[in-house]
Amino acid sequence: MTDHRLSRLFPTLDRRQLLAGAVGLSAASALPITAWAQGTTLNVRSYLEPEDYDPLDASGFLEEMLYGCIYRKLIQYVPGDEWAWQNDLAETIKQSSPTTITFTLKPGQMWSDGYGEITAEDVKFSMERHMVEENNSRIKPDLGPFTHVEVTDSHSGIIHMERPFAPIWSIALPYLAGTILCKRATEEAGGKITTAVPPTVSGPYRVSEHRLGERWVLERNPDYSGAAPDFDRVDIIAIVDESAAEIAKEAGDVDFTAIGPGSVQRLQENPPANSQLTLHPALSYTWVGLNLNNPKFEDIRVRQAIMHAIDVPSIMQAAYFDVAEPSTGIIAPGLIGHREKTLIPQQADFARARALLDEAGIDRLAIKIDVLNNVTATTSAQVMQAMMTNAGIDLEISVHESGSFWSLGVAADGERWRDLELTFKRFSMTPDPYYATAWFVTNQIGDWNWEQFSNEEFDRLHEEALSETDNEKRDAMYRRMQDLMEESGAYRFITHEVTANLYADTITPATRPDGLPMVQFFRRA
Repeated sequence: MTDHRLSRLFPTLDRRQLLAGAVGLSAASALPITAWAQGTTLNVRSYLEPEDYDPLDASGFLEEMLYGCIYRKLIQYVPGDEWAWQNDLAETIKQSSPTTITFTLKPGQMWSDGYGEITAEDVKFSMERHMVEENNSRIKPDLGPFTHVEVTDSHSGIIHMERPFAPIWSIALPYLAGTILCKRATEEAGGKITTAVPPTVSGPYRVSEHRLGERWVLERNPDYSGAAPDFDRVDIIAIVDESAAEIAKEAGDVDFTAIGPGSVQRLQENPPANSQLTLHPALSYTWVGLNLNNPKFEDIRVRQAIMHAIDVPSIMQAAYFDVAEPSTGIIAPGLIGHREKTLIPQQADFARARALLDEAGIDRLAIKIDVLNNVTATTSAQVMQAMMTNAGIDLEISVHESGSFWSLGVAADGERWRDLELTFKRFSMTPDPYYATAWFVTNQIGDWNWEQFSNEEFDRLHEEALSETDNEKRDAMYRRMQDLMEESGAYRFITHEVTANLYADTITPATRPDGLPMVQFFRRA
């Protein structure tokens, strides 16, 4: 199995030490979650529910976790401590020129339910459908300057790009946009997968049912062309609250879950019996965003006052229990483009904030922040609310469930996006800075760019950095782009978090270097 180390392109991320123990932890309460038979069933908790049946609509890692179980790619990430990729459907794949990639599929890789062998036409169809404007693919930015796939025979083809694209190997092919669908089955379905149970799959598992709001139930795919998975059934169980997820693990209702930062120290000192705890440096980024087009924030002094009034160290202490570190931007340490420090100090300056409001002619400023209904987000907002009064800012907190929150800034879901004020958000990440900046360009306004940030220099640098192969120049471009974000007064960077996983010692989990699970590779211990 070919293993291509991404560390040739990106510095290796620092690793945290594995933590394990065997001291009992008593159950606190029970959850209304059915406990399934152990041994042949793997129960994995997701912090939200994968909601999108088709990669065109995919919103991030949650769909990747699901798609990784039921679909395949030309290449995919290697579980472990280093960012790397390995061949999946591809028997051979190589960069044949700065703008082309040549591939040949392994023979005999099958679709389920009688749809036959996976071919180069499936690859062409799957990648090119993201470029069709009418399809409105939410992950089109992942493919950058990709144009088309030239099919050279039933199992071979050439991927074409308009210009060199540095993230093609680290994002486009091994992540969401690289998911291969069956052309015939998708066209028979009307051009898009709109049902929880797809007509055909290719991965080690297939969907049995989707219990909306609760779980995805997967079962072995009898037509899978690779080695049979260890589990007869996989349940991906949605549990938003981190404390509830920990209780579910303790009760045996889940085998693997991420836990909140508030539990890390306690579990390090007193780990639960028959369990393992691991810490991983995360790539995700969390920030407070401000809608630049809201009339309240027309004056940059008002925006700057708000940013100076947010005390990041206090949020780290209260919401993240000092387990995570404050961030300096949207690009994590160890990646190209990481900044060493912010332009506005991370510690609040209430006197400066008050002076800026005075200059703007404002006595008391009343603003609202929208947050997701989880402990970390609500605690962060409550810290802000308590401390911003020192600068003459009254903060109202509006809490939302997942579906409501993630539609707030989306133009297709109504007019609310125009009137947003502040939001507290977290985006998942991949090991290339392009995946961080792609969502803040002008054409993402009304979709992922809730700050409605529009900057010509930022947009230009984002495009130029895609084709830049000199890492020093690319690094400088991404650092400048984060400066522009902060200079706008629309962004207060909070943290990249840390991924803490708690799991039963009866399983051997597989995770990316940032600790996110690759469920298709989980095994019994």
